[in-house]
Amino acid sequence: MNSLSHRLSGVAEAEDFSMFETLDNVLADCRNRFIRAPRDRKSPMHAPVVVTGDVDARVMVLRAFDGENWALRFHTDARAPKAQVVDADSRLAVLFYDKGAKIQIRARGNGAILRGGPEVDTAWAASTNFARRCYLGEGPGAVSDIPTSGLPAAFEGIEPDDDQLVPARENFALLKIALTSFDWLYLAHTGHVRAQFAKSDTGKWAGQWVSP
Repeated sequence: MNSLSHRLSGVAEAEDFSMFETLDNVLADCRNRFIRAPRDRKSPMHAPVVVTGDVDARVMVLRAFDGENWALRFHTDARAPKAQVVDADSRLAVLFYDKGAKIQIRARGNGAILRGGPEVDTAWAASTNFARRCYLGEGPGAVSDIPTSGLPAAFEGIEPDDDQLVPARENFALLKIALTSFDWLYLAHTGHVRAQFAKSDTGKWAGQWVSP
């Protein structure tokens, strides 16, 4: 038994830690977790923390993952302060954590705000009217004298129809993040295990084991 196998042998039997024997295994596991996250609302990685270049952080719902290009996709309001930050500084970080699996992934990449085009149109069309309702009313960060949802009073608890949502479309945008590197950490009482990956100009991932 090699040293890594020995360190993982005392961990809960519910997990198959043989998948972490090689860097290729770890990379494949990360990809599978990213694929599952937007499809499964119960996935612990469904709502990661996204950090913009102004060192501001917020929880966002992962809407899609492009497994070929390793790109994350989120929905956002085009009027949100973070949209302007990303326009000026494309650097982003995304923090994922699966408490049950004891796996943390700290990813970095280059982001872009997409306000129009086929991909945005498709994402808008796939959204429910209740979800689209969020893009009505005043934009994120608008000051109010009272606690407010920011929605027009007419749509508080009410689902708008398609015609009423026409003004909301121009406020809808996508945040896409093309991953360039990430740091994977498995937390274990027998000894943590950590790996780092970076994407080359050819699109290939190179990994290395590092000390936690």
